[in-house]
Amino acid sequence: MRFRRQTTTPPVPAERGTRPTLVGTVVAALAGASSLLSFAPLGWWPLQFLSLAYLFYQVGVGSSVRRATLLGWAFGFGWSMGGMHWLYIALNRFGGLPAVLSAIAIALLGLYMGLFGAFAAGASAWLRKRFTPPVWAYLLVVLPVMWGVSEWMRGWVFTGFPWAASGYAHIDAPLGGYAPLIGVYGIGVLAAVCAGCLAHLTQPRRRVQAIVLLAVLLACGGLLRLIDWTQPNGKPISVRLVQGDIAQDEKFSSEHLLGILTRYRDLITAKPADLVAAPETAIPVFPYQLPPGYIDDLRGFASRSGSWLMFGIPFSDGPNTYSNSVAGIGPQGQTYRYDKHHLVPFGEFIPTGFRWFVDMMRIPLGDFTRGGAVQAPFAVKDQFVQPNVCYEDVFGEEIAKQLRDAAHPATLLLNVSNLAWYGESVAIPQHLQISRMRSLETGRPMLRATNNGATAVIDGKGRVQALIPYYKQGVLEAQVQGMQGSTPYIRFGNATFLALSALALAGAWLTGRRYRQKKAKVQ
Repeated sequence: MRFRRQTTTPPVPAERGTRPTLVGTVVAALAGASSLLSFAPLGWWPLQFLSLAYLFYQVGVGSSVRRATLLGWAFGFGWSMGGMHWLYIALNRFGGLPAVLSAIAIALLGLYMGLFGAFAAGASAWLRKRFTPPVWAYLLVVLPVMWGVSEWMRGWVFTGFPWAASGYAHIDAPLGGYAPLIGVYGIGVLAAVCAGCLAHLTQPRRRVQAIVLLAVLLACGGLLRLIDWTQPNGKPISVRLVQGDIAQDEKFSSEHLLGILTRYRDLITAKPADLVAAPETAIPVFPYQLPPGYIDDLRGFASRSGSWLMFGIPFSDGPNTYSNSVAGIGPQGQTYRYDKHHLVPFGEFIPTGFRWFVDMMRIPLGDFTRGGAVQAPFAVKDQFVQPNVCYEDVFGEEIAKQLRDAAHPATLLLNVSNLAWYGESVAIPQHLQISRMRSLETGRPMLRATNNGATAVIDGKGRVQALIPYYKQGVLEAQVQGMQGSTPYIRFGNATFLALSALALAGAWLTGRRYRQKKAKVQ
């Protein structure tokens, strides 16, 4: 007489209701919003693990696809509202949009951004039904990978808005060591794996394995920080980074124009340096609108002092054709121009059908022409300086492409920004955190010349070497060593993260298949 063996693997729990309660939805949104505390300026990065662990627990193996999708949407809504609430200041205080309409616009943005959280949770629940993986594979592979893929999608769908991607919270944490390998989105997956480890502690089995995996991920990240992926190039150069601190409501006012031009000219020409850089639209008018001799004064200073100058200025190439640009002047009469490539929707280009919305605000020069995806750097002595304008440095793969495809890869990165649009908010420290991630990914120093902060020098390890206090006029002086060579992230961009994610999902599918086969044999 034959007896069937009984499997020791617990059955998959029955699905919970198709939709969460109102309280559950609100708590999920609050859990997502709490992620704000994990980013700069507070930097409580372990809180992010707890926040994601709560989501993973709630959309765990017992959730229906519909319930998981709704909870993921609420979590993503809270995440985006927490991380990007400062956009309200630009719309209302400086854009002139009424308070109610500004609040509605930000809420609508949050509803849209929540769709990526909905995709991550809903797609994970759907894959659970298709793959039927064991609990550990679902919590440690499927959910983290889909979370990372959703953040990557948020970085390019409708031109992308990847601000507050989870990986940025780990610039000073152990997981930051993975940046030169897999970039910010790969770090986001690893952060989600750590959250999955915490969620897995609620399961009766494999708790020790989850703790060990968490410890190994953090330890390896710390060890990776010891690797030098790039090497010094030439001799260090002296830099002066100008912070004019022009009030946003004065910046494009004709009555303040002469004072603004005078302030930046005086700050730029006060003292020589190998590189003197001024922020985005430091000169807020087209060259033909400048007072006679203004550019000649800058050229004369560059020639007399042996300085290279870089400053933000708009250029016009024809009727209704203008660009948000960085101009360069060398001591031997060299000229340089970089045109911003990745434009901000509504602020720098008008999406089809939204002219009415932009017309309701007071945004100057609101429809720029896009520059090329790869543009040459500016040669300054032994170094090659590659500028990017404002939130262009949020798009790490585009900067990696510049370094990968340029005839002379940059040895220094330069971000010029004007964050006065966002008042005294967390936008400035968050943007500094983003620039630091670009340095860590590429092994290149990042110079930041901004209107009111954060003007800083960041080394190739993502560490802030010097910083001017926010919201004050000043000039930052430093010696900076350019770096050469390629990190794995420069060579492959996000392809590494995507390939590893695909392999991980394939492994989850194979594990689920073997689990089903084993279960069928013992029944």
